[in-house]
Amino acid sequence: MNQKDPTFPKPALIVESCLRRLRDLVGDFDQLPAAVGDELRILTRDLSGAEHALRESEARLRAVVNTAVDGIVTIDERGVIESVNPAVERIFGYTPDEVIGRNVGMFMPNPYRDSHDTYLQRYLDTGERRIIGIGREVVGLRKDGTTFPLDLAVSELRIGDRRLFTGIVRDITDRKRLEREVLEISTQEQQRIGRDLHDGLGQELTGIALLGGVIQRKLAAQGAPEAKEIGEVVTLVNDAISHTRALVRGLCPVRSDADGLMAAMQDLAETITNVHGVACTFECDEPVVINDYQTVTNLYYIAHEAANNAMKHAQADRLELALKIDDEGRVTLSIADNGKGMPSRMPRDAGRGLHIMNYRARMVGGVLRLETEPGRGTTIACTFHPGHASAERQGVT
Repeated sequence: MNQKDPTFPKPALIVESCLRRLRDLVGDFDQLPAAVGDELRILTRDLSGAEHALRESEARLRAVVNTAVDGIVTIDERGVIESVNPAVERIFGYTPDEVIGRNVGMFMPNPYRDSHDTYLQRYLDTGERRIIGIGREVVGLRKDGTTFPLDLAVSELRIGDRRLFTGIVRDITDRKRLEREVLEISTQEQQRIGRDLHDGLGQELTGIALLGGVIQRKLAAQGAPEAKEIGEVVTLVNDAISHTRALVRGLCPVRSDADGLMAAMQDLAETITNVHGVACTFECDEPVVINDYQTVTNLYYIAHEAANNAMKHAQADRLELALKIDDEGRVTLSIADNGKGMPSRMPRDAGRGLHIMNYRARMVGGVLRLETEPGRGTTIACTFHPGHASAERQGVT
């Protein structure tokens, strides 16, 4: 309730005003009963007006909460749900009676559900904020068991000696689907341009180079001085072919087969070593097979961006790329460098790169972690489950 509402009279001021008037009249004892009666009637009238203003203020607040498009959930210090607005039923599928009194973890899939109470207790004990007052993108769990992406903002409030937490949630399924489609269209367009360069321009340049070579040999056999000039033309055409192939590799860096990610990581490590002169290794102890081309492409660009940042901003001279898979099928792609670490204030272009890496990690249903220490390098790791990533892409989460 908004106590600062200008229509909401302050009872303390009303009482003070009444007492002041009473003191003015107390000199005439005979008039005291009548004066007290008058003041009580005024006080009753004023308090009645205050009560009416209070009810109006409550009604306005209730209308705002009940008509909000976003879900609003209030929990106590134990994570127990105390109130929800109607939008929560539309988003999660539960009626208010099904959720009030239960732990808010019911709105989350594992492993988030098991971790929530720990995060809440850590905040109460230490003040360390993970979501409270910050907001982030999370995964929600509907009543029917499906998961979906959510924007979550949590704020803390105090009522008397009680601490409560209010979460505002927004279903961003449509936005994520649109983002994914835009990214897929962009990737498909890159592939098309790459194929056109390879199959069109590349083949035409190769034909010109072959024909030029034939002409050069014929002129050389005749002792014609033009043979040298034709040879220079052939050399320039071959250089153009090499540049075209490099462009094709940049536009289509990943093969479309299941081993494409491993091959792309190995190629990236060799390119960093041979072209940039920075020692780079790739480690993959057991095969990591990913059949979804879009997932593989996003992971490759995460590694590519992280490596570029390490060389450009951290001045690293050694990089380690790694792919690992655990017993539960989760895959982790990591990029570690021995550079100077990330500063507290990132250069604008480096900060943009980190934002894009986070975006790509979310697109594959993964989480991006960053560990950095000044003078001791940086490790960027993306962990995801290939099955979950492909399910999200198909809209069957």
